[in-house]
Amino acid sequence: MIKIKSTRIESIDILRGMVMVIMALDHVRDYFHYGSFFIDPTNLDTTTPMLFFTRFITHFCAPVFVFLAGTSAFLYGNKKTKNELFKFLFTRGIWLIFLEIAVNNLIWKFDISYSRLILQVIWAIGFSMISLSFLIYLSRKSLLIIGSIIIVGHNALDGIVMSGSGFKSVVWYLLHQKSFIPLGDGNDIGVFYPVLPWIGLMVLGYCFGEFYQKDFDVNVRKKWLLRLGFGAIALFFVLRGINIYGDLVPWTLQDTSTKTILSFFNVTKYPPSLAFVLITMGPSLLFLYGIETVKNKLTDFFLVFGRVPFFFYFLHVLVIHVLAIMGILIFGGNWRDMILTAEVFANAKFINYGYSLWVVYLVWIAVVLLFYPFCKKYMIYKANNKDKWWLSYL
Repeated sequence: MIKIKSTRIESIDILRGMVMVIMALDHVRDYFHYGSFFIDPTNLDTTTPMLFFTRFITHFCAPVFVFLAGTSAFLYGNKKTKNELFKFLFTRGIWLIFLEIAVNNLIWKFDISYSRLILQVIWAIGFSMISLSFLIYLSRKSLLIIGSIIIVGHNALDGIVMSGSGFKSVVWYLLHQKSFIPLGDGNDIGVFYPVLPWIGLMVLGYCFGEFYQKDFDVNVRKKWLLRLGFGAIALFFVLRGINIYGDLVPWTLQDTSTKTILSFFNVTKYPPSLAFVLITMGPSLLFLYGIETVKNKLTDFFLVFGRVPFFFYFLHVLVIHVLAIMGILIFGGNWRDMILTAEVFANAKFINYGYSLWVVYLVWIAVVLLFYPFCKKYMIYKANNKDKWWLSYL
């Protein structure tokens, strides 16, 4: 058992750690699976149930991480003034956006020319934190209303589709429409995480933090976790059953029952639809309910990753990319093809690259086990050096 003096809430860190470990599976799949650079694993025409599940289970990662970032902001703010919390959220948000552009893009692609910038989850968290830094001055009731309206109502905006690279189009891409912004000379910016729904999710996570205040009744919290968890799952099935609202792409009857089920659960992540949020956050809240008082070696394992998420995120992407290059060298390929420039994607150089799904799972397990001792040491270092302010930004 890990015994470190900490005021952090273990159940939250365990959930965060679990989704970080699952996230690594998705990233290994990105670099190692057959056709991963060009084939959508949720495309019903080309996927398999196992591949679909491998992708679907990783859907939990981003919403849980963004939601709990809001919860952590609330708990951090309990010890600070509003102005201190504003400063922390605002500066950390800017810092995360910088890391996304300068560091994350580099380790994902090894393209020192930055020919294609991709705005992913770190960008979304950073921008959402900046937005939250201004919203914290509102009442909790106002925040709950704002967050709920965004999450429940943003799919009403799905019909607004922009094109081109004009100012209005770019703003809309950043807010609600996954798209590429052309920069000329073959360069572009891929907005994979439009921020509007992520802002709403972080705001709701901030409100959720009230359940974890020191004086909050545990039994009341567990009742709410059950209600919210089962309620979200039930609403998901109702909305998907009606099949009119709640996701950009309605499900359809397929030529087999298996494919019809996959279609039903094939919810939109970019940006996250209401259905996507319900089916990921509902089970996650139930997990928090179930893990409240559980303490064993497995929870300690996930706890480590949950307390050093950004350390694990950046290092594991770097190592997975390096391992992919090593794989190419071993099997006689050209390692330069793994320098993922815009030209590489345009010429579809990786159309025949990749390994079986079982290799993906083996590499994933190896990567997670490899990083565990390093993450544990860093977790202990952070716990023993709380006076170092800069650690709160890492």
